[in-house]
Amino acid sequence: MKSKHAFMLVVQFLVFALAFEAAIGGTCTTPSSAGSEGGDKYRWYLTPDDLANTKWLSGIPNYDVVNKLFEEGRTHVWEAGSLEEYVQSLVKTWEFELVQKADPNEYKTVNQNFILGINGKKYFTLEQIGKIGGSYNVFLQTSLPPSLRFYNPDEETYNSSQTVFKQVFPRGFAFEILQVFSGPPVIAFKFRHWGYFEGSYKEYAPTGELIEFFGTAIYTLNEECKVTNVEFFFDRGELLAGLLKGKTSDESLGGGAAALSGGCPFVL
Repeated sequence: MKSKHAFMLVVQFLVFALAFEAAIGGTCTTPSSAGSEGGDKYRWYLTPDDLANTKWLSGIPNYDVVNKLFEEGRTHVWEAGSLEEYVQSLVKTWEFELVQKADPNEYKTVNQNFILGINGKKYFTLEQIGKIGGSYNVFLQTSLPPSLRFYNPDEETYNSSQTVFKQVFPRGFAFEILQVFSGPPVIAFKFRHWGYFEGSYKEYAPTGELIEFFGTAIYTLNEECKVTNVEFFFDRGELLAGLLKGKTSDESLGGGAAALSGGCPFVL
C-alpha cells in the first residue's frame, strides 16, 4: 500500500509540474508593456518614456553600437516570436536592468528575492550585486589569491570596471543565444559572448583580435514570469586570456605604442 501511495504522489506531482510548466510556458512571452515601438530592437523597456522616467546609474543607456556588432557577428537569427528570441531578449533585458538601473524597485524582469549564481560556487542577492557593482565584477569573481588575479573584482568599483571594459571593447561585448534546451518556467540555454580587443587593457596594448567565450545558464521564472534564480556556468579564463596577448607598454617601447580606440560599449 505504501508503494502504491508513493507512486500516486509521484504521479500527482508530475501532473502538477507539467500543468505548471504548460501554464507558465504559454504565458511567458514578450510583455505587452515591453515597448518595442520606439525602443531597443533586442531589449524590453527602453522606450522614450522608459528612458525619461527611470533612474539610471550613469546616464541614459544607448545600445546602438553593440547592436551593430551583434548583428554583424551573430551566428543565429531567431524567428520573431520563437522561444529562442524570447529567451535572448529576456537575458539582454535582465542584464541591462542589473547594470544600468539605479533603483532595484524599477527592475521589471526579476522579483526582489532574486538570487544569481556563478559556476555553482558564489551566490548573490540583488543587494549584494549592487554593492559589488556592475556585471563584470560579479561575473569575474574568483577564488584565486589576489597576487594571481589578472583582473581583481575586489579592487574595482562599478565605474572603474565599466571604464576598463569600455576601453577594451570599443564596439561592445555582444551576446547571443546558441541553443535553448528548455522553456519556462526553467529555461536552460547555451550562449556565446564576444567582442574585439581594440582598446588597451591596463598596460596591455590592443591586438584587434576576436575574444569570445561560451557557457550555459539556467533561468527560473515564477508564475508572474519574473526571474527568481539564475545560474551561469562558464570559464572566465576564456575572456581574460585573450587580453594577455597584447604587448605590454615596456614591450612596445621599441616599436611605438599601439593606438587606443574610443567608444562606449554595453554588455550583452
